[in-house]
Order: sequence, then C-alpha cells, then structure tokens
Amino acid sequence: MSMIPEVTCRRCGQSFSALRTRCPNCGTRRVMQSGRTPSATPGTVKGTAAYDRAETNVRWQMIFGLILVVAVLLAVIVMVSTTLNGLDNQDTGTRRSRSTPTPAVATEDPSVYIETAPTPSPTPTPTVESIKLFFFERELTQEGGGFTMHMGEEPLTITARAFPADTFSDARFTWRVSDSSKLQLTPSADTKSCECAILEAVSGGVTLTVSCYGFEYSIPVYLAN
Repeated sequence: MSMIPEVTCRRCGQSFSALRTRCPNCGTRRVMQSGRTPSATPGTVKGTAAYDRAETNVRWQMIFGLILVVAVLLAVIVMVSTTLNGLDNQDTGTRRSRSTPTPAVATEDPSVYIETAPTPSPTPTPTVESIKLFFFERELTQEGGGFTMHMGEEPLTITARAFPADTFSDARFTWRVSDSSKLQLTPSADTKSCECAILEAVSGGVTLTVSCYGFEYSIPVYLAN
C-alpha cells in the first residue's frame, strides 16, 4: 500500500499521486485546496451587535410568518362559511318554491260596474250684449253726439259698464283711440281697467273705442279750443 495519497482528476476521473500538479492522463492542473480555516462571521459570534441584530431579524420573521398564516386561515374560513351559507339559502329557497303554491290571479268581474265621476262641462265664454259709457252719471251715446271737451281741461274720467251687469260685474276692458296724436288716454290698452282718463287733447275730432270679450262700442270725441 502506497504511503502517498492519491487524488482524482476533476476532468477525466483518473487517479494519480498527490505529489503531481497535473493529471498524467489529460494534463488538467490539480486544484490545490487551502489549508486555512475560515474565520467565523460576526453574526455567528454571541455577544456581538451583529449577533443581536440577526436574532432580532429572525424573531420578527417568525412573527410575520405566523401573522400571514393566521390571515390565510381566516380568509379560507370566511370563504368556506360564505359558500355554505349561499348553498343553504339556495336550498331553502328551492324548498319554499316547491312547497308554496302560486297565488291565483284575480280577474275582474265584468258584472261589477264602477261608477266614475262625471266630467265637468266646460264653462262657456260669456257673451257681452252691450257696453255703455258714462261721464259721472251722464251716459255718453252715439245718438247723443258723443262727448265734447275743451283743450286745457283737467283729466276727465270715463267709465265703461258691460251688460248684463250681473254676469260682467268684474269685466275687463280694452281702450283705444283712433288718433293718439290728438287724444292721449290712460290706462294703456294692457291694463284692462273699466275706467279711462283723457289726459291731453288737441283740436280735432277722434273716435274712442272700448272692447270687452270681443264686443266693441265707439263714440266720437270732439276737441274744442
């Protein structure tokens, strides 16, 4: 038995003497192993700061791992519970639909007559039979020659009344004059008043017209100096 140890070539597997630096078969250089013992890292030496930090990190890693495992278990439990409840509700609804009969649909009896409220008849538009004009208590008529006023007088008010009086107690009137350059009135045509004031007049003759619900009545107004 040889006292010299042998080594195995890492390429061809041929054994040769440890005294050789190369394999005699393929010429591959032998890898020389270091005889030094590696020193320990600071994290493996007790009492050092690195060792304390390593222990702390390992402790927190274990805590986080436990929390993660618990969270996964709780999620699985909730999912299983929800699925089971859904199956129970579906089963209960199926049983109810099978056991509960469908109610009969009520049909209307054609022999029963429901009386409805009568439709109110539309109110007819009132019809004016006549319109009369008054200056105080004196009636102004076409046959009476109308109305004469003098320039420079104070405003004079003419009142209109629609007949039949019981129907047109709150009638609305529209006033207009044939020549507004000779006679100015108030109120204007959109105020619907029963009174009309002659504000200003110049020499000449005009026609004063009042209307109510489509009925018109006119009188001549003479303007004297």
